[in-house]
Amino acid sequence: MEIGVYSFGDSQRNEDGSLRSTTEAITNLFDAIVHADRVGADFFGVGEHHTLEMPASSPGAMIAAAAAATTRIRLGSAVSIISTDDPVRVYQQFATASAISGGRVEITAGRGSSVESFPLFGYDLVDYERLYEEKLELLMAINDAGDDAKVTWNGSVRPALDGLEVVPRPAGGKLPIWIGTGGSAPSSVRAGRLGMPVTYGIIGGAPARFAPLVELYRRTFAQGGHAIENQKVSVAALGLVAKTKQEALERAYPGWYNMNLEMGRRRGWPAPQQDAFLAQAHGAGAYYIGDPDDVAERIVDLHGHLGHMRHFLQMDIGSLPQEHYLESIELLATEVKPRVTRLLAKK
Repeated sequence: MEIGVYSFGDSQRNEDGSLRSTTEAITNLFDAIVHADRVGADFFGVGEHHTLEMPASSPGAMIAAAAAATTRIRLGSAVSIISTDDPVRVYQQFATASAISGGRVEITAGRGSSVESFPLFGYDLVDYERLYEEKLELLMAINDAGDDAKVTWNGSVRPALDGLEVVPRPAGGKLPIWIGTGGSAPSSVRAGRLGMPVTYGIIGGAPARFAPLVELYRRTFAQGGHAIENQKVSVAALGLVAKTKQEALERAYPGWYNMNLEMGRRRGWPAPQQDAFLAQAHGAGAYYIGDPDDVAERIVDLHGHLGHMRHFLQMDIGSLPQEHYLESIELLATEVKPRVTRLLAKK
């Protein structure tokens, strides 16, 4: 199984609680990706967000920079909000990064976990479904264009393309493109029907409850007669690794509290409660927070339900100190990953 990390960027805070610069957040994220490559993580995903707390608004730019500074790690978006972006530009950015990296780049296309990009780029939430459907169709058409790079497409959300070239082409001719979903049945069906890999963002509840959705995806995929090598399931979740479980909990809680407090302010959520945090950080909960043994065992347990091939964690939330973030990445790659490999080999 591939083990990795994802991030939306994480702005640090001053002692008085005020946010430090987004420039620092971006350089911290870049340093974390390079560190993840150095210590042996398999994947690093950069998600698209547009807030002061999470300022990684341009995954393509970050992935291109990281492609030039790394040697082995796979890089991708987690996710690219194609509903409010131009699929032509998204593809060109990631194809450029693919060429720089030697083919280590992929796209996860999703709606995103927030809606800040809609007013930012002048889109109406009324068009939520239509924007995603049509732009995903265009992204796939570009990917399937072949060596001549000529794309023909017509829709209602952007100007048509009539045999126009979209360049550069990525290393290997095509980019791996995943469907990203928070766990809806229609998204699972869509990924299966299109013959695409799927990523489930599991940020709450019992992760094992996603098993019926994964089964629905695989069943729909098989009915479509698609190439079996494209049938892939990955899981994105919250987590943090430290040398002891208690230390991991103590490091993760302040950031979790800060993040949920801010999201509650934006979305009208109730104030975060520590009991809710602890309930998700143990046993069958959705937060992979603990020592290497605990986190590895819980990943393998979920594999028994989902059979997924990649598990990657968001750990830098709510102004987690950078030194704790880098330590967690290193423990994930050097301690959790080999434990997962050994445990799966025994099954």
